[in-house]
Amino acid sequence: MKIIKNEKLIKRNGSIGGWLLGASMVALGGALYINLSKSATADVQSISLMFGGFVGGYILMLIGLYLLGRFGGHPRVDEKIDSALKGLPGDYTIYHFTVPAPHVLVGPAGIWILLPYAQRGVMTFTRKRWRVKNGGFAQSYMSIVGLQGIGRPDLESENEINNVKKHLSKNLSNNDSPAVWAALLLTNEQMEVEAEGAPLPAIKLKQLKDFIRQKAKEKPISAAQLAAVKSALPE
Repeated sequence: MKIIKNEKLIKRNGSIGGWLLGASMVALGGALYINLSKSATADVQSISLMFGGFVGGYILMLIGLYLLGRFGGHPRVDEKIDSALKGLPGDYTIYHFTVPAPHVLVGPAGIWILLPYAQRGVMTFTRKRWRVKNGGFAQSYMSIVGLQGIGRPDLESENEINNVKKHLSKNLSNNDSPAVWAALLLTNEQMEVEAEGAPLPAIKLKQLKDFIRQKAKEKPISAAQLAAVKSALPE
């Protein structure tokens, strides 16, 4: 399998995420200090600094954790995906942050956009909505404040699919443009799935390679289409 990734972008954004998270701790700590000090109620300037520290620190924390979730960690998400796909033949290529979707696998199984989720607990699909439950108090709290919510995978996948299709349409004829699929990729082994009837497959990392091999047996893409797609993507 060939791996193509924007290493410079990944390292830069991971570093920015770390710096922003550190800055958020400083801002929140400063705001807390002002709040606990006797001078907090002495003048308008102290109150403004306190609220500015809390608001600014919270925003910096959101951005920092978002960037670290996508670009940071040991191992990083892209490295986890590479490891899970190790052993696929050379006609597969995984693209990390080099095409209009963050993680795209192209090969005999077709074009697959992989949407990673690091939450733990149980992922369910009921009443046309994805949810995560039983992830523990910390995860529930983080979800409430907007840090680890699962969001809307259906809308995210649709947007990413449209982005990839739009990119391919600029370089391929209609006959060469194959279908594009998306799958939810669970990068936390403590996540289970109860999503029968869901419109998107939800796969654990250890199941990813077998899933791709099974899809390849269905022959969703011709050799000519595969060659055309790869020629339209970065090398």
